[in-house]
Parts: sequence; C-alpha cells; structure tokens
Amino acid sequence: MSNLEVEPVEVDCGAGPSERIEILTPRDVPLGGPRAMRVNRTLPQRQRSMVGAWCFVDHYGPEDVRTRPGMDVAPHPHTGLATVSWLFSGEIEHRDSGGVHAMVHPGELNLMTAGTGICHSEVSTPATSILHGVQLWFAQPEEARHGDRGFDHFAPEPTAAGDAQLMVFLGSLAGARSPVRTPTPLLGAQIDLPAAGSVRLDIDSTFEHAVLIDTGALDVADTAVAQHELAYQGVGETTLTLTNTGTDSARAILLGGPPFTEELLMWWNFVGRTHEEIVEYRAQWQAESARFGAVHGYQGELDRIPAPPLPTTRLKPRQQPKRKGLS
Repeated sequence: MSNLEVEPVEVDCGAGPSERIEILTPRDVPLGGPRAMRVNRTLPQRQRSMVGAWCFVDHYGPEDVRTRPGMDVAPHPHTGLATVSWLFSGEIEHRDSGGVHAMVHPGELNLMTAGTGICHSEVSTPATSILHGVQLWFAQPEEARHGDRGFDHFAPEPTAAGDAQLMVFLGSLAGARSPVRTPTPLLGAQIDLPAAGSVRLDIDSTFEHAVLIDTGALDVADTAVAQHELAYQGVGETTLTLTNTGTDSARAILLGGPPFTEELLMWWNFVGRTHEEIVEYRAQWQAESARFGAVHGYQGELDRIPAPPLPTTRLKPRQQPKRKGLS
C-alpha cells in the first residue's frame, strides 16, 4: 500500500521513551482522492515512530465496497522496506515489478521486499463485498536494504493459547513459528479472543511489542485499549496479558521486535538514511528509472502515482530519544 498523503513529512524512525503501556491513537488518512477509502494510521507518529523494525501501520475497514470505490492503488515505489498485507475479509490483487501477480486472502501473509527498489499496485477485486485488514511496513537494516526484490506467501495454521486462537505470520509465539525469514527479528500475529476470554503470552524480553485492536474491547496488561488504538509495551517484560472485557469476541494484531537502532528517514514511500538518498529516489521514480522497474497488467486511471513535491527544507532525522528500560 502506498502512503498517499500529498504533503508527507520526514520521519525519524526512532521510538520514544518506553512506558509499560503507552496508547497510540490513530489518525484518519484518505487512501487516494476525496471519494477514497479511509484508513486508520497509528504508525508513524511523532509520539512513537517505530515498534522494533515496524514503521508503518494502516488499519482499514470493514468497508462495504459494493456500491463505492474500494482499494485501487496505482503502481507506486518503495525502497529499504518490506510490506506486509494481512486481510480479515475481502480479496486484493497484487502486482509488482518483480513479476509477481498474487491474490491476498484473509489469513494469508503476503510479504513484498523492496530492497534497492520496487513498485507495485493493489486493487480490491470484484469478488470483494467487505474489505477489512491491515497494511504494515518494516524497515530493512543496512545490510539488507540494497538487496534484491522479493515476495513471500504463507498461510499459518491456527494455534490455541489460553482462551485465544493465534495465527503467527512472522516470528514465533506460543509454540508456533513462521517459516518466513526476515532480515531483522520480528513478531506478527493475529489474536482472537472470545467474550470474557483471556490469554497470558510468554514473550521475548528483548522485544518491544504493540497490540492493535481491530474489534471488541480488550485490556492489554490491565490497561483498557479502544478499537483502532495501538497499545505499546517496551522491552524488559517476559509476559503479555490480553483480556476480553466485552460481550462479543475480540480480534487484535500483535507486533514485536528488538528496538531498531539505525538512524533512518522515511518520506512518502521511501525509507533511506539521508536527505540526498531520498532526493535521488524521488528523482529516479519520476524519471521511470530501472531501479523501480514496471508493473504489468494493472488497469486503472493512472499508469503510476507521481511523487509529491519535496519540502522546501532539508530532510533530516530528528535526534532519537533515549530508550528507557521498564522498572
């Protein structure tokens, strides 16, 4: 998915000071023009721009797309990151300049790796009535970000833990492990809890974790978290407890990873390290450079999404705040 903000700001992807549970509230972002689908974005923001290597979290739907536009994101570029598509309902057609043509279905991981450069399109299909899911990015570390384009697909089996049902699509949790390799340790899982259910998960104490509430009412480590909010828990904890306090089932996405210590910039759809890199990425995209390649088979009003103008000031990372351990 593209970041379609017309005036994107540079983001220094370094997290803020750790608190036991920190609540990040989403902002509403249009996915395209004035009639476009809206998404709830909880990362990045100035309060906290990363959780581990996770640097972008969009949550959308449930959106009835039978009588209005759904997702139609024309070819757009990425550098230095990987995209994770995860659906709760609907179907999305993915095409990229690595030659991949794939469908995204509920409960199936589609992971696209940009490396030095890629472009892709995403369109909800005519078979979709309700579109509902998340789009996530994680930053590639220095040793991986100049590598090749890539694509991975994985459909995890449900795993029981306490009262919960888990689907672990990246990393490992509660005895389940994803076979998909990532250049930095990560955790990604869907957690479903019945009414009044609870689960206590053993977690890696070197990881930061965040819980995105999709549906229902959940307490995360005894802290109430509202729908669409992201609950952050810093390093130093060995367990994470989720309790469904509502009368309906609840669903959440759990993300985690060790703190990402590299200084980097994220502007529009590019992750880089310096102002000069971002300027060059933009120029190459506008010039239709071979760095990004081309998407074949996309049929839409735009052949490709033009990059927005750069800001008039120099892009530079803000100084990363120190990370504090938990008491």
